[in-house]
Amino acid sequence: MSKRTAKAGTAGRFGARYGVVVRNRVKSIEAHQKAKHECPECHHMAVKRVSSGIWECRHCGNKFAAGAYSPKTKKTTDAIVAAKAARNAEIADVPAEQ
Repeated sequence: MSKRTAKAGTAGRFGARYGVVVRNRVKSIEAHQKAKHECPECHHMAVKRVSSGIWECRHCGNKFAAGAYSPKTKKTTDAIVAAKAARNAEIADVPAEQ
C-alpha cells in the first residue's frame, strides 16, 4: 500500500472538498504552526503552540501570547525591535556610577 496523503499532507483529511488552493493554504499554515520555533528568552528551538495565540517553551517554561498561527508576527517583531531600541537608549543615557 502506498501513502495516501503524501501530496496532500495534513489537508488530506478534506478529501476532494474545498478546492486545491484552500487545501494548500491550510497545509502550509499548519506545517508552520506545528513546527518548533525559537524561544525569545532562552533561544532554544522548543516553542510549541498551546492554544490559539498561546505559545510555550518546552525548555525554559516561558509562556507568552503571540499570533494565532505563528509566535513571530510582524506586529510582535516590530514591538520587540522598538523595545530593544528604547532599552539601548536608556542604557546610553544613564551615566556610569563611580
